[in-house]
Amino acid sequence: MLIFYIVLCCVVAYLLGSIPSAIWVGKKFYNIDVREHGSKNAGATNTFRVLGKKAGIPVLIFDILKGFAAVQLVQLLPLDSFSTDLLISLNILLGACAVLGHIFPVFANFKGGKGVATVTGVVAAIHPLAWLVSTIVFLIALLISRYVSLSSMIAAITFPIIIVFVLPDYSRVLDIFSIGIAFLIIATHRKNIERLIKKEESRVNFGSKK
Repeated sequence: MLIFYIVLCCVVAYLLGSIPSAIWVGKKFYNIDVREHGSKNAGATNTFRVLGKKAGIPVLIFDILKGFAAVQLVQLLPLDSFSTDLLISLNILLGACAVLGHIFPVFANFKGGKGVATVTGVVAAIHPLAWLVSTIVFLIALLISRYVSLSSMIAAITFPIIIVFVLPDYSRVLDIFSIGIAFLIIATHRKNIERLIKKEESRVNFGSKK
């Protein structure tokens, strides 16, 4: 029965991650599909870029909450006794399903975002301290560079550094997860890296009132 409940929670986590907030907000309130504008990505960053703060902020918050809520589904599993590694493994599994749903959403023809915001929610649920430090690093990098993509990658690299080197022996599973997350974020930003090298990447305009 445990396997059945795990599979069921994974399906729910995937469907939760599949809710395309950026697409639905764009179409409902602006009659715009963000996948046809800007970076053509159905994520919070492109929503900020195309639709502005009023649309970007709620999309960002919702996408983060998707990842956070998916991890909390582990509370519904009938676990009598479990090790730290088992609990973290289940947290990671559910979080991964949500991220997969965000990147390949069943509700949007499997064309979603990069998953950065949803990953952020997953990390916040699994290890709040590492999430807090990574978020601070992201904000500092963003203020200095004004590149969201670059800041996201720097924050992603910060996460495994904290887990593996600053907080060693916490969990081997978490070590592997943190390194995998860093590679995933960098891999989903391949085109951004190309634009950064060519100096064609868009910068955040903090003075924009849009």
